Amino acid sequence: MSEQLQSNGQLKAVFPLDGDMLNEYDGEVRDGRLHITVEIAGPAGRSITVNGVEALLRDGAYYAEITLDGYSNTIAIADKDAGSSSSIVVYWLKHAVNKYRISVDDNIWFLKDIAEHQHEYRSIFDNPYLAMYKEVHDAYGTKVQFNIYYQTEGFNLSQMPDKYKEEWKANSDWLRLTFHALQNDPDKPYINAGADEVLRDCERVTEQIIRFGGEELLDPVTTIHWGEATREGCRAFRKFGFRGLAGYFWIVDGKPVVSYYLDIDQTAHVNGRDFWKDHSEDLVFMKIDAVLDRLKLDEIVPELDRVKSRPHEAGFIEILIHEQYYYPHYKAYQPDYRNKLMTTAKWATENGYSPAFLSECID
Repeated sequence: MSEQLQSNGQLKAVFPLDGDMLNEYDGEVRDGRLHITVEIAGPAGRSITVNGVEALLRDGAYYAEITLDGYSNTIAIADKDAGSSSSIVVYWLKHAVNKYRISVDDNIWFLKDIAEHQHEYRSIFDNPYLAMYKEVHDAYGTKVQFNIYYQTEGFNLSQMPDKYKEEWKANSDWLRLTFHALQNDPDKPYINAGADEVLRDCERVTEQIIRFGGEELLDPVTTIHWGEATREGCRAFRKFGFRGLAGYFWIVDGKPVVSYYLDIDQTAHVNGRDFWKDHSEDLVFMKIDAVLDRLKLDEIVPELDRVKSRPHEAGFIEILIHEQYYYPHYKAYQPDYRNKLMTTAKWATENGYSPAFLSECID
């Protein structure tokens, strides 16, 4: 990249990039401000300043230390010799370090069970699946977000009773419900969807959550089923009120995977960070660091240790699991499901991570 930029005479920020959401691991907090070192690629022999600070040429790139004072920060890069300038906007997240969250995708069966047993269950936690998550919360304070479907075979959310509404609301400090998709099948339901379809499904799920559980359960961050959507669809999610979307941001066989509409370069960038904001759509993208149902029990701690060792990814650790692996009747049942959750929450606590919802950290 540097050689190309130098050959055509252009300057370009290498770190941070426009939309980067930074924390103290990206620099150093002193005197209430975040000090970071900006890196710029460009041709030698130029007089470069960054926010008025002279950038020094070292090992083929320009470096300048600047300070960030608040949430939103403009970084202005000027080339005095060429008489040109450019700017980017980055963010300082003061509350996104040493935090973690567990999110759960593909949820509907536990809600169906509560509805079917509404005349027997005195509490939502009489449902064994939800009781397990409360056990994790009670032991470690873990905050959990359930991303839910509208329907499954023989059930939809309109059949959920509202008799437990006050209990849902009373637990909203650690438990959230948000839109995931209309249903489990087909795969990648929004990969080609337009705004109307996205808004229709969002509205159907969200209005039912409010009816049976209360607005307190909602969260402006979610994970869309399969993490694939068009730009138009994501624009609709933003219009609906979602400020952030979580995904894997992998590149497989040269193509972005579980990365919404982002291109290869953007996907690769998000994969190496906690958060990144696409200014063109006013959307924050969050990287999922570990998928528990993809890991064996004895692989979880080493994987979390690996994430913690990478400064640009270690601030907020986002952990995902899927509902279906909890159930013995499911073809890929994982009998150690509970142990995976407990192992994860125990590791987070012992490594100095406290529970938080993503929405509490990105503002």
